[in-house]
Amino acid sequence: MIVPSIDLQGGQAVQLVGGEKKAIDAGDPLPIAERFALAGEIAVIDLDAALRTGSNATLVEALVRRFACRVGGGIRDIDAAVRWLDLGARQVILGTMAKPEILAKLPRERVIAALDAKNGEVVVEGWKEATGRGILERVAELKEHVSGFLVTFVEREGRLGGTNLELAREIVEAAGKDCRVTIAGGVTTAEEIRALDEIGADAQVGMALYTGRLDLADAIMAPLSTDRPDGLYPTVVVDERNVALGLVYSSRESIREAVRRRMGVYQSRSRGLWVKGESSGATQELLRIDLDCDRDGARFVVRQKGPGFCHLDTHSCWGEAAGLTRLMRVLEARRADAPEGSYTARLFADKALLAAKLREEAEELTQATSREDVVWEAADVLYFTLARLAREGIDLAEVEAHLDRRALKVTRRG
Repeated sequence: MIVPSIDLQGGQAVQLVGGEKKAIDAGDPLPIAERFALAGEIAVIDLDAALRTGSNATLVEALVRRFACRVGGGIRDIDAAVRWLDLGARQVILGTMAKPEILAKLPRERVIAALDAKNGEVVVEGWKEATGRGILERVAELKEHVSGFLVTFVEREGRLGGTNLELAREIVEAAGKDCRVTIAGGVTTAEEIRALDEIGADAQVGMALYTGRLDLADAIMAPLSTDRPDGLYPTVVVDERNVALGLVYSSRESIREAVRRRMGVYQSRSRGLWVKGESSGATQELLRIDLDCDRDGARFVVRQKGPGFCHLDTHSCWGEAAGLTRLMRVLEARRADAPEGSYTARLFADKALLAAKLREEAEELTQATSREDVVWEAADVLYFTLARLAREGIDLAEVEAHLDRRALKVTRRG
């Protein structure tokens, strides 16, 4: 799998050759992150913090709040690592701080050890100082304390000359099944990403994506394979809440077009390339593409527009949504066309009324005693809560994403 990389220097996304010479200044990292997020997690590296020349912490924080990120660069103490984990970083990448006695104080599943190697020898201090220790030796020392390794082949970094697959294979074997290895340095082609995936490693890629040598869609689908005679890939489409909308098929052409347009684009077995909603208006904003564990199917995570995914104008091909999803869709629709004088219209028009109902129902929930009463009052609280969200134009999925970030906190309330 691919892990796109955003390296930050002076508030801009950059790419360096050999960690020193700036080759690309790509500008504002936020639109870059929006595009890279189609592939899943993004590696965000604060080069200024790593080199002790400044900090991009505010910018990194903005990225972490919006995207799935693993964060590295200049994390030199436990407090800094915990802060990024509390803010929602999926994992932190530790370099010189990756020592057993320090790692023991952090959650293993949230930590990646960064090892920089020059011709197989670990180097430190901005890749300038050799340690005399081999990369496999360091992997063996740390693998019990981390969930993965980011191994950078320094002599290949930013040079678009290909990576070292043989050494990558040895590193994966040394790390074992419990540690996922990510290889950086020289990865340039989709074939290399596929080869790394086959040996159990991910590819962290920067320069090849920024220069256009590697297409993002080709990188995402590099590990995909199929035994179907038509060469298509079964594709499950889900909304932001991971509710299945339908089953379709993708081709390499449709995936490229989907990534290019950031829309739901699929391959119809009878009509060819199919842009969802192009004629009906029920378009999809593509948020992410995931591959399944066997690499023979895909999942498109989308933000569905219009009446729904199905040609029968229902939320999914299995009918209308249920539960909170259905209620949220109803309230969002009524926000625009609630009958004049209706209770829902009054709630949207009268902020004080809505606030009063929220307070009233919350109080009744605290006082409920029987199981039936608790269910009844909780339903009232949820109804008025969703009404408040709909009034403000906030989707339930945004709240759920916020809760997911909270769940990543390491520091707990006293």
